[in-house]
Amino acid sequence: MQDKTTEIFRDAPVPKAVISNIVPSIVSMIMVLVYNLADTFFIGQTKDAYMVAAVSVATPAFLLFMAIGMLFGIGGTSLISRMLGEGNSQKAKNTSSFCFWTGLTIGIIAMVFIWLFAIPICHAIGASSDTIDYTSQYLNIVALGIPFLIVSNSFSNIIRSEGNAKTAMMGMIIGNMANIILDPIMILGLRWNVAGAAIATVIGNMAAALFYLRHLLSKKTLLSIHPKDYMVKNGIAAGVFAIGIPASLNSILMSTSNIITNNIMSQYGDMTVAGLGVAMKVNMIVVMLLIGLGSGIQPLLGYCFGAGNRQRYTAVLKFSLCLAFGLSLIMTAVCYLGAGPLVHAFLDNPDASGYGIAFARIYIYSGPVMGLLFVFINAIQSTGAALPSLILSVSRQGLLYIPILLLFSRLFDSAPMLAAAQPVTDYLSTTLAVILFFITYRKYFSNT
Repeated sequence: MQDKTTEIFRDAPVPKAVISNIVPSIVSMIMVLVYNLADTFFIGQTKDAYMVAAVSVATPAFLLFMAIGMLFGIGGTSLISRMLGEGNSQKAKNTSSFCFWTGLTIGIIAMVFIWLFAIPICHAIGASSDTIDYTSQYLNIVALGIPFLIVSNSFSNIIRSEGNAKTAMMGMIIGNMANIILDPIMILGLRWNVAGAAIATVIGNMAAALFYLRHLLSKKTLLSIHPKDYMVKNGIAAGVFAIGIPASLNSILMSTSNIITNNIMSQYGDMTVAGLGVAMKVNMIVVMLLIGLGSGIQPLLGYCFGAGNRQRYTAVLKFSLCLAFGLSLIMTAVCYLGAGPLVHAFLDNPDASGYGIAFARIYIYSGPVMGLLFVFINAIQSTGAALPSLILSVSRQGLLYIPILLLFSRLFDSAPMLAAAQPVTDYLSTTLAVILFFITYRKYFSNT
């Protein structure tokens, strides 16, 4: 296993090393994207826009728990890849065991919390009197899968840190394919509607988590989830949280900002919220692909950094930036020109679809720079630079987006103008990411 890791991360030509890491990661993100689109698509086939609005309202709460998985996934990946670059395989095992057991415990606590406080949570995230029943039904069922969700999201990242990108990809494919296959059966065939979407989601997360468990208990991995390898001290918890918290904060703040946006948009009616939810799904076509590219190169950059190989680190980064920019331009054009058909695939209510098309085209204005943003975010995380990662994470969806959103809500009495807060934020965030990367690069590679 060590030879395979060395061959890919240290010895393979840069284009081959990058492509072999990003393709499985992008495929995984495509599967997540298809799963998200499928949920909304099949709910949309019920012809009930209130159900679409309810799932859109529930999504931010779901993202909060995905953020916990990201905390351990990104934080664990960053630390493990650097430890493998330094040749410290035991600390890599300690880290993976810490991520597994701590994440699982948090997932169980979160599951019970939602069951106890589902209705207050639904009111807090913006459910109206027309959508509260659907939203609470969805959340109560999805809560059962939270422990599996955290494990699968964590290890879809962590397993890539040992150079096993294909295994990480397969887990995502299995989980999301299960969800996609079950969606039409449970939502439309059995007429379980929102409950059917939630049950399919739980089963999908369980399938992915069990696949990763099978790998982690085999002899094909450098990682471990054995309780005897569990360790908090020796810089393990601190190392994971130093990068994991900033990474997860971005998702948490994204969830928070979505909740605020839903609450502000609700003054224009439930059809506006439904249109906004679908527009976000369309925008995810670009975002998820580029997240896959960015997260795919992080283990490779982390290994190069841990090994002190500045020349290879720089070569990987330059190649990735060019690739990301080209993909960004292509996907921006596809989603802008295809906004109408894409939105109509999910909504046939003319009011909701009208908002959806307008919002989708506004959101995609930030498409050309999104690839650069995610590459620089992952490049910073690969060095273990906690403060720049924290600054960037709290700025994009928090310190930048929320004030801009609130300012726009005061300046403009227009739902489309509120949506414009996101692309404005993304351009400012990309500028900040570039500045923070160069500061980080000069500091952390100063002696190499």
